[in-house]
Amino acid sequence: MTTDIPAPANPQPHLLLGSTEDVLGAVPYLVGFHPADSLIVIGLKGSPPRGRLHLTVRWDLPLVAPGLGQIITLLRKERIGQVIVIGYGPGPLVTPAMDAALTLLRRGDVTIVDALRAENGRYWSFICSRADCCPADGTPYEQEATMIAAEAVAHGLVALPDRETLEHSLDSVGGSARLAMRQATARVTEELRGRLAGCTDLEGFAAEFVADGVARVRGAIAVYARGGRLDDEQVARLGLDLAVIRVRDEAWALLTDDTHDVHRRLWQDLTRRLEPRFVPPAASLLGVAAWCDGDSALAGIAVIRACEIAPGYSMANLLRHALHHLLPPHVLRARMPSPEELDEEMGSPRMAWLLPMIALLEEPEATEE
Repeated sequence: MTTDIPAPANPQPHLLLGSTEDVLGAVPYLVGFHPADSLIVIGLKGSPPRGRLHLTVRWDLPLVAPGLGQIITLLRKERIGQVIVIGYGPGPLVTPAMDAALTLLRRGDVTIVDALRAENGRYWSFICSRADCCPADGTPYEQEATMIAAEAVAHGLVALPDRETLEHSLDSVGGSARLAMRQATARVTEELRGRLAGCTDLEGFAAEFVADGVARVRGAIAVYARGGRLDDEQVARLGLDLAVIRVRDEAWALLTDDTHDVHRRLWQDLTRRLEPRFVPPAASLLGVAAWCDGDSALAGIAVIRACEIAPGYSMANLLRHALHHLLPPHVLRARMPSPEELDEEMGSPRMAWLLPMIALLEEPEATEE
């Protein structure tokens, strides 16, 4: 079974959580889907007993080593002093994880505002034992149509039915769309093989290829910013471009706080449409865009997709390391150079830059079964 990689989100949208029911109503929108068999820690900033929602972290249950990992380190880095802990699932599954979490948080001097177990539209508190407010058979709560849900949707948040639905959002296109994409890829790769075979100035070819690739990246971002979509041939060409690290890093460097949504739509579209061997750069860029946008679940799924195809792909593994160690997005963002700094650091394009792309050209084309 695939395990979500927990990760801190960006500062969360302002949702007024005035009750336990509000908190439970907000969780699906904070993690992107209705959780099951999950442990969730919501970090709050401000003065107890109330605070401002700051981050949300989720683990699959049962916990696997290293369990809660670096959660205390993360809370200290983010200056979070109070949390709400929620376990989703039956008691025998949730209770051991909850006990471990509460013990760890108390040792770390973190204020536990509430600790809940939720299952089938009812919740139980691990802190309150009063039968008048926390009955033994649980307290019912509304799972769907709430004011918090409406407010979350107004903020542009979505809650898919479950994690499996989120995973399927990155499934490759099939049927006639896949056949058309396969044919476009064959045309583009054949054309590029011909250009390489007849080339007498390899360094000049490299400079031209990188310049064209950088221009295509910028053009693609502009198309999706306008609500458009690349055609199959454009997708195939961009898939080849992204195999060159300098071109891929151009896309990474252009990811800003104002363009998360544009990048997510662009790289998710390419992740689904590209032929599998071209997917890792696009999936990695999608992972970074989702992570920076606070969607750690999608980021983790994108990383898994990239690593399934290319286990050694460095960008995907860098992001996976950051997610596993609960690093906030700004840590990597602060280290990412600008396009101008990339040019200065990497120097003039060289034919060696194109070797990963050439290796993809040499792989056999997929055929329709």
